[in-house]
Amino acid sequence: MDSSERINLSLTPKRGEVMAVSMKFEPKIVETRWQPSWESKIYEKWIEEGIYKLRLKPKRRIFVIDTPPPYPSGRPWHIGAAAQYSQIDMIARTARMMGESVYFPIGIDRNGLPVELYVEKTYKISLRDTGREEFINLCSHALDDLESEMIWIMKRMGLSGDFENYYRTDSEEYRKLTQATFIELWRRGLVYTATRPNNYCWECGTTLADAEIDYEEMPTRLVYIKFKIKEDGSDLVIATTRPELLVSCRAVIVNPNDNRYVDLHGKHAVVPIYGQEVEVIPHPAAKPEFGTGAVMVCSYGDYTDVLLFRELGLQEVIAIDEEGKMTEVAGKYSSMKLAEAREEIIKDLQEAGLVVKIENIIHRTPICERSKTPIEIIPMKEYYLKQLDFVDDLLKVIDKMKFHPPHHKRLLIDWINSLRIDWPISRRRYYATEIPIWYCLRCGEPHIPEPGKYYRPWRDNPPFDKCRRCGGGEFVGEQRTFDTWMDSSVSPLFISGYMNNRKFFKLAYPNGIRPQGKDIVRTWLYYTVLRCYQLTEKHPFYHVWIGGMGLDEHGQKMSKSRGNVIDPVPILEKWGADVFRFWSAQEANLGEDFRISEQRIQNAGKFITKLWNIARYVSSFPIPKSAELMPSDKWILSELSNTIKKSMEGYREFNFFIPSNRIRYFTWSIFADHYIELSKARAYGLEGFNRKEQKAAWYTLHTVLKTTLLLLAPVAPFITDEIWRRLYSKKSIHLQSFPEPIWSTRYARYTEKIVNFNSRVWAVKKEMNIALKDPISIEIPRDLKIFEKDLIAMHNIKRT
Repeated sequence: MDSSERINLSLTPKRGEVMAVSMKFEPKIVETRWQPSWESKIYEKWIEEGIYKLRLKPKRRIFVIDTPPPYPSGRPWHIGAAAQYSQIDMIARTARMMGESVYFPIGIDRNGLPVELYVEKTYKISLRDTGREEFINLCSHALDDLESEMIWIMKRMGLSGDFENYYRTDSEEYRKLTQATFIELWRRGLVYTATRPNNYCWECGTTLADAEIDYEEMPTRLVYIKFKIKEDGSDLVIATTRPELLVSCRAVIVNPNDNRYVDLHGKHAVVPIYGQEVEVIPHPAAKPEFGTGAVMVCSYGDYTDVLLFRELGLQEVIAIDEEGKMTEVAGKYSSMKLAEAREEIIKDLQEAGLVVKIENIIHRTPICERSKTPIEIIPMKEYYLKQLDFVDDLLKVIDKMKFHPPHHKRLLIDWINSLRIDWPISRRRYYATEIPIWYCLRCGEPHIPEPGKYYRPWRDNPPFDKCRRCGGGEFVGEQRTFDTWMDSSVSPLFISGYMNNRKFFKLAYPNGIRPQGKDIVRTWLYYTVLRCYQLTEKHPFYHVWIGGMGLDEHGQKMSKSRGNVIDPVPILEKWGADVFRFWSAQEANLGEDFRISEQRIQNAGKFITKLWNIARYVSSFPIPKSAELMPSDKWILSELSNTIKKSMEGYREFNFFIPSNRIRYFTWSIFADHYIELSKARAYGLEGFNRKEQKAAWYTLHTVLKTTLLLLAPVAPFITDEIWRRLYSKKSIHLQSFPEPIWSTRYARYTEKIVNFNSRVWAVKKEMNIALKDPISIEIPRDLKIFEKDLIAMHNIKRT
């Protein structure tokens, strides 16, 4: 017999039952169902009352949430991201109920590649063929449109953030801070220029940091090519996936322990097609098990090539240009796209009888995280920010931050330990913060302006008259922009008033918490810790909250190409914010990936409906200020105390999986299924119960409901506030504190016995094919005799 069949939340006694006290019970909550459409009006009331405004407390720090500014990269906004933002709001509400002065800023990230790619695709234009001012305006307008929808979704989900003052990372104020921090680090000698092999995406047209690289298993061909050994004319077969880089081959390596090639050490191989002679060098980087065990070293097939060129002192050859085409050194293949050049070279090698075989393999390929294009490694002159010098310091700094969940701290530690070069921070794009440098036309000396303004060197006149080095009076502005993470990494400084409001900064920094997804640990989290430490010598926040990834119902990543993307807008309109939020909280433990489907969200809504039905039933009864409790009342309050303790364990860790599931279990499976049924006859004052016993039931029902609403308020803010205001206070529940577990837990030892006895009675009645209200002869266990009066009334047990 399921719980919906056995639970009768009726508002009047059953026919034939006699009331001991003449009263008519009418619910204060008359609506039979919770309506998601009410949520918008409730939200408007919150705004009118200003209940979420920052309220400073004497001698207390401000609990600042370094809210991740979402990027409006297209429609629809990822439903997994929306779910994460609903939990970030739970962090804010939890902190308020714990007595913190909470500042919950809202920002929108508007810098970087995604919007440029969106504009190029939408308007069928190229950044390089469009005027810079025109292209920037197109980006800004596109972001405005997408941004408004994201803000609407946030509000519809009930986010209690500061929308009146939400910031944009492309605003003059924000970009001014990015430039000011760069100027400060420049003056401290932490920025330098160098020409080095860099990750490069020819489709995006810019340098990429290691953190912007993903890896994908991709099909490719492994081509076995004959090289000639100069000294004896023998063949040396080398397998490669990049035959188009033969022109840049400057050495061949073999493993020193590979006996097949010992006789070739120090000899020279002649590269096919191009004819250059390169030394065969024993080196442990060669893996005997890959291909033939002999490897050509080119500039640059991968980062192993980069390291080998440095170690062996080889002269690089630039074979690929910034457009992803072969350069002039490639001879007849120059100006060809890489794929075309590869095919032509393989064809020519085959015609010359130099291809032994071709294998189809799956190769782990580095790709641009934005365009998904395989990256190239091209020598380019860029600006770098020192980071390798800070590795040891950063590993110490992160020990001052508490991670939620703790094991995700390892993601950051592993990334820091994997760093191999300083951070290339310059980019060849338009829609980003400009690097504030002008160069003297006569001598090339770079000039840095004073901080405090937003500079556009590509457009603005220089803020100085003559070169400090040679006295020249003409300057040219830097055309490049910053890596977008140069902006994002100062978010805790911006929201704390760094360089702007010293008094507020002292109270707000380090921030209380950084909430974010685990997919940007190596970028946003790492770069923030690096930059903030360099600028302040402090950790940027006290807590780091790292959520999992939202996947489809089959555990696959959501993407438009897979056709498994779910738009959060119709979900919120149909089921409401509280259902969506409760689903998000109870779906997965903090830090774990979670699966998304409308059916899962709909199922979570059953609890919201159950809560409303319970509140409607309880609203029928008066609210006593005190009562003399019966054993059944003490039992449910014992369970309530345990529920508070367990829920608060989760809230203190900002792990909403724990309280949401515990509250659901207690409210539905213990309170509704057992206590409400156990106390119903007493609450109605049916024959056999006196007024004192009835009053105890009323007191307990309201105590449990009121306490449950407080516990659930951060997760389901709309329904809890609506019920609270109707029954308990004119002031919002969101101005209250969490409840304390003030009731003894000693009666909780009866829970299993009560549940088992009730379940056994229901099962027996089902076997007898009689209704739940029908009388039955059954013995009450000795251990439950203290609950005898309520149990007899609940099950209509015949007295013997």
